[in-house]
Amino acid sequence: MGIWFIVPAVVAAFCAVILGLLLRAVGGRKSRKRAVGFFHPYTNDGGGGERVLWCAVRAIQEEIPDLDCLVYTGDHDATPQSLAARAVDRFGVTLLSPVKVVHLYKRKWIEETTYPHFTMIGQSLGSMYLAWEALCKFTPLYYFDTSGYAFTYPLARLFGCKVICYTHYPTISTDMLSRVSQRRLMYNNDASIAKSVWLSRCKLIYYTFFSWLYGIVGSYTHLAMVNSSWTKSHIEKLWGVSPCIKRVYPPCDTSGLQVLPLKRPAEIPVIISVAQFRPEKAHGLQLEAFSVAVKRLDSSLPKPRLQFVGSCRNKSDEERLQMLKDKAIELNVNEQVKFHKNVTYRDLVGLLGAAVAGIHSMTDEHFGISVVEYMAAGAIPIAHNSAGPKMDIVLDEDGEQTGFLACTVEEYADAILRVIGMPETERLTMAAAARRRATRFSEQRFYDDFKDAVRPILSHRSR
Repeated sequence: MGIWFIVPAVVAAFCAVILGLLLRAVGGRKSRKRAVGFFHPYTNDGGGGERVLWCAVRAIQEEIPDLDCLVYTGDHDATPQSLAARAVDRFGVTLLSPVKVVHLYKRKWIEETTYPHFTMIGQSLGSMYLAWEALCKFTPLYYFDTSGYAFTYPLARLFGCKVICYTHYPTISTDMLSRVSQRRLMYNNDASIAKSVWLSRCKLIYYTFFSWLYGIVGSYTHLAMVNSSWTKSHIEKLWGVSPCIKRVYPPCDTSGLQVLPLKRPAEIPVIISVAQFRPEKAHGLQLEAFSVAVKRLDSSLPKPRLQFVGSCRNKSDEERLQMLKDKAIELNVNEQVKFHKNVTYRDLVGLLGAAVAGIHSMTDEHFGISVVEYMAAGAIPIAHNSAGPKMDIVLDEDGEQTGFLACTVEEYADAILRVIGMPETERLTMAAAARRRATRFSEQRFYDDFKDAVRPILSHRSR
């Protein structure tokens, strides 16, 4: 019953926000500045999205040097100098000049903890409020969303901006609707809902309504760049703006990692996992698979080590990291598992260069930058058998296998044991094929495709 009251209330709130901001936005059209404003509220998340941000800034600076670049950020200690230094230290990206910074103070309205229920719609409406703060402080000619806040696009259009986005992951997808309909348990569909027919139906109505809204706001973009074949197919279905959608693979540090030797220390095989400590990354599955593999390991083979490398965005991520440490103790593998939090780019390269394999376990990972990094570094990927890794990355190269795909704990354990037990010549052959395939997703390829995509939009800029 409750959802029937919530739906009209959400519609009313959505309309009220649009109407309430319209007058202010029309005024903002007159004061647009010749700049590209990157809407990226979390400039310290350390993930693939942040790498795209800095590479996108660099690409714009190369393409049109006299066009100012600024970043809207909720990180209050961020400065032009600190962000430029972070781009180099964490991602190896050197900006041609520091970006301007616009600080946002309403970021709590996009925090998932602010909305215990109806999180997606709450965060989406909250993003509009945050974008309103951003655009009132500085109204650019070009509004560039690099974080997936599609509900901000109509607002940016009202302010007179050209809207460009780089979409890593659709906020909602037909896969999510399918999981709720089938009552499958997952991080975004907890047991209390999955076990209840009534609650599942209510959630399905909510998701269907939200996907309709998402399709409307997404259609307000002038250019939508997407990071994979999987994301492209979903965005085309949801937004219905196929001519405006361009697939631009994300920038992966293939050149910097390809100089690493393919040979690895034989004494202790190292398996690396690079991902933010977020629930969808399914680190727990990796620990369980590693534990199973260790128990099944032939006594003649050396015991492997598992190294987690990731960043924490907030308190929830910190708590999740501690739970993983506790789980490692529970599984009795804590002496073979090590956690590295918020490492520098240089340290990450060193860790990748020592790994024989890289593990990834997110279901429907939109692309999988870490998987490409494994391959470029010479670590054989063991990735989830879905979306980006399945459709774009872990495919044969010149008829040779480049890695393994898995879904269950047993399948991951089998793949771990396969890599550890490989003869050195076989491992080197597979690692070399994986490295060749990784060149398809290089940073230079991103720059070329990105510039080709944005050039028609930027070439019509106001003077």
